[in-house]
Amino acid sequence: MKSKIPFYYHIVLFFLLLLTYIFWDIGLNNREVKFVLQSIYLGITPAYLLSVFIIYILNFYLFCSWFLNKKKLLFYILTIPVSLLLFSAVRYFLEEVVLYSITGMHNYYEEAREITYYIKDNFFFGLPAVILSALTFLFWQFQTAQHQNQELLLENKKAEFQMLKAQVSPHFLFNTLNSFYSQLVLKEDEMADDILVLSDLLRYVITETDKDEAILSKEIQFIQNYIHLQKKRFEDQLFLDFIIEGNYSNEKLISSALVHFVENVFKHGKLNEEKEKALISIKISNGFLEISTFNYNASGENYSSTGIGFENLTKRLDYMYKDQFILEKTEENDTFKTYLKIPLKK
Repeated sequence: MKSKIPFYYHIVLFFLLLLTYIFWDIGLNNREVKFVLQSIYLGITPAYLLSVFIIYILNFYLFCSWFLNKKKLLFYILTIPVSLLLFSAVRYFLEEVVLYSITGMHNYYEEAREITYYIKDNFFFGLPAVILSALTFLFWQFQTAQHQNQELLLENKKAEFQMLKAQVSPHFLFNTLNSFYSQLVLKEDEMADDILVLSDLLRYVITETDKDEAILSKEIQFIQNYIHLQKKRFEDQLFLDFIIEGNYSNEKLISSALVHFVENVFKHGKLNEEKEKALISIKISNGFLEISTFNYNASGENYSSTGIGFENLTKRLDYMYKDQFILEKTEENDTFKTYLKIPLKK
């Protein structure tokens, strides 16, 4: 999960840091106001704080994003000396090169500008940049996670509400379907089988789709049942290639993700033209699942209407898999393609 903190937050924080530093310098260090103002006027204080800000930004968007974001704490700790060395270099350039060329004054006296002492001294002064950026990153990451959790809970509540509306006495429904199946099994084998498929499909929707994870074999069985019934609806005029590659059994994945892609093909795709076949392909390999779909757009269909569902799916995938998934969609020349790759759990 990457932090999306607006950049102007950093600017505000920088000015708050400037004010805090000035009051701290006057209050705790008991330095005269005149001397503090002179340091500001000569650019020494702004140069120091600008050095802090530059390393703060570098650490926030580079090292924190690379390592803290992926919970690689040891690697992040190893980057701290790098950040402090960079701080020393930036501060030296701003104060002892740029400001000296303007004012003719050094901030450090000659012996203190010796490289070993200068770096050692600035390891202390550079720590606020590293600590502040790390704390800001972790705080914003925590806030983002909390916000996503709240959104996910809200989406789940909405889904549960919609499911409850659809569950009109499910036991009665299943008992009735079983009764139909018993009456037809000796007379109309094909129709009886279709009722059994419908019963399994409805049972899966009611009992499994409200869970966070689903078993891959059950999810694929649901899709097969769904396509089987769609063939009945199209009266054998369904031109769709459904391909499954690879072995699977009890691996787990985020629930209803595959169904989202399959439903969109049937909802928006042109499926009754032999020359414009649709495709649903599922590939399982090396602990990953890939699903890709292709279809021609039905006349009058606008895929922007799928945006909310796609956005919700993206949030769920981001919450479940962080940066371990690939999700793409492409619409061009009256065709629509989607692709998803996710890791499978044992």
